[in-house]
Amino acid sequence: MYEDKTLVCKECGQEFIFTAGEQEFYAEKGFQNEPQRCKACRYARKNAGKPEREMFIATCARCGGEAKVPFQPTEGRAVYCSECFAKMKEEQND
Repeated sequence: MYEDKTLVCKECGQEFIFTAGEQEFYAEKGFQNEPQRCKACRYARKNAGKPEREMFIATCARCGGEAKVPFQPTEGRAVYCSECFAKMKEEQND
């Protein structure tokens, strides 16, 4: 039915693959045009107007390592690094 296509990004000129699955998705949504930009250029264009998120550094309450978080940590409240946070979520689901 659908086959992968190689397209050229109009932004950076690099070739990218328009997969069969993506083509099927486009057809289901009724999109008429193929993508004009590669994934990296689409992402850059989408986020061009957004300000860079300020990240704060805190100490992980579980492992003591560095935790970068997108909010100002409040004293007395635990902050976890990405790895410990993921492990805690996993443990809750078990």
